[in-house]
Amino acid sequence: MPSQQAGGVNGAKVTIIDTQCANLASVRYAFERLGASVTLSNDPRVIEQSERLILPGVGSANAAMAKISELGLADTLTSLTQPVMGICLGMQLMTKRSDEGRQDCLGLIPTEVVEFEPAGLPLPQMGWNTIKDLEHPVFAGIEDGSYVYFVHGYCAPISDYTVASSDYGQRFSAAIAYNNFIGLQFHPEKSAAVGEQILTNFLRWQG
Repeated sequence: MPSQQAGGVNGAKVTIIDTQCANLASVRYAFERLGASVTLSNDPRVIEQSERLILPGVGSANAAMAKISELGLADTLTSLTQPVMGICLGMQLMTKRSDEGRQDCLGLIPTEVVEFEPAGLPLPQMGWNTIKDLEHPVFAGIEDGSYVYFVHGYCAPISDYTVASSDYGQRFSAAIAYNNFIGLQFHPEKSAAVGEQILTNFLRWQG
């Protein structure tokens, strides 16, 4: 089982930030399979005291940022110093701004999200695609060209903060990072063994 093979992560603690804009069950199960202790919370005090955090998200940037504001989490999220991983919309919320609804975001990673224009291919991109140019500790042991699972209609362009890229009619950031923040455009919890390794690496990463 992954929890036996992923030495050093049994008992690791991770908090999934409950913004009420995501189905958290699959993310929670993925970490529990690795032997991690998982907490779900939108309590600022719990979040501030957590060892490491996941910011998930589905739906629109507007709705997610409105919920973050309603829950009083914006200041908490922008002050975090522990390792934080954003997944899919959670990654996009880490940027300064999204073209989706012309929405200001959290500004944790100084890049932006733009409308995806993949040369006439269907949107959203939904399914397996490869990642390459891997330049972050969460990709330790992952080979260029590995497949992961995407569902998205907006993207972060290639920038100084790109730590993995992909191509779907246009090249875009599959992952972005800055200091203790790492954002993944794809879903590691749906990406089989590659995703398990990425989550394992995150549980080991010290930020």
